[in-house]
Amino acid sequence: MDIGTHDLAALFSQLGLANDEPSILRFIESHPLTEGMALLDAPFWSASQVDLLQQAFTDDAEWAEAADTLATLLAASAK
Repeated sequence: MDIGTHDLAALFSQLGLANDEPSILRFIESHPLTEGMALLDAPFWSASQVDLLQQAFTDDAEWAEAADTLATLLAASAK
């Protein structure tokens, strides 16, 4: 049973990205999703990162909220 933290910082860590607040903000600002682009279709993810995000949406409800938050923040940064 996984009882770890499933927030945005933990998701960034799972994705192999720096997970401190300034790094997360820089990533979001520099990786906007274009209008209509799904999080999983973004060109900046590696194959393993896409797999992790796909799993977050389909298999693991605990990670789904953090992945949804990330998608929302990346889409908002494009505006």
